Amino acid sequence: MNFEFKKSLGQNFLKDVNVIHKIVDSANIDKNTLVIEVGPGQGAISRLIVEKAKFTILYEIDPSLKWFLNNILKDSSNFKLVINDFLEEDVKSELSNYDYDKLYMVANLPYYITTPIVEKVINEEILPDKIVIMVQKEVASRFAASINTRDYGALTVFLNYYYKIYKLFDVSRNCFFPKPNVDSAVICMELKKDRLFVKNMDFFKKIVKDCFRYKRKNLRNNLIGYDLDKVSGVLSEYGLSLNDRAEALSLEIFVEIANELV
Repeated sequence: MNFEFKKSLGQNFLKDVNVIHKIVDSANIDKNTLVIEVGPGQGAISRLIVEKAKFTILYEIDPSLKWFLNNILKDSSNFKLVINDFLEEDVKSELSNYDYDKLYMVANLPYYITTPIVEKVINEEILPDKIVIMVQKEVASRFAASINTRDYGALTVFLNYYYKIYKLFDVSRNCFFPKPNVDSAVICMELKKDRLFVKNMDFFKKIVKDCFRYKRKNLRNNLIGYDLDKVSGVLSEYGLSLNDRAEALSLEIFVEIANELV
């Protein structure tokens, strides 16, 4: 069966067998694990995931891939294929139908929709115990960025609140077909068991976003409308001031500011 690649859906399928195995092996999936895969494509890593997992839910937006996925997984019964946009699905409701010990997300995420997918996982508190995803190399740098670096931003802070994040390995653009214009990286995110206490999560997320509203401006300019005396009081405890930029603040400082102001 012929397949026509759709650039609008960011379809760059992984073809390197070594990388495919390396991604799945990195996740350490076992028979107590339910796995979510977003964007399975023609099933390059799906087959290996389904072999290892208790159950797998595959979310594929392209109906023309249904045949390929069902064909490659025809000898398995421990999976469900959802042909729809992951962003439109009530994933938490779907998960309530299954019994499992651990929830993982393992995927080669479409580049054009990587951030919205990760934001959905955070905002809807789907929160897999482990996330192993292949993303655009520069996106991997943003997710795993350290303070006082150009890539450090609001999403980095949110992800670091929930997850310990580290890069596993880089993947050349030559490992895909069609070949994309960028290289990739595989990152692992492990859910933190002990998270910092936040009085009001919505307020915390709002103030973090506001701190990074204009990345080249300092906190004084970005936080107009907030109680700057209270913000300054927290910052001074860490040797910082309102003249610093948001990229100088650690997760702990953001949490303390939010709790002080709420």
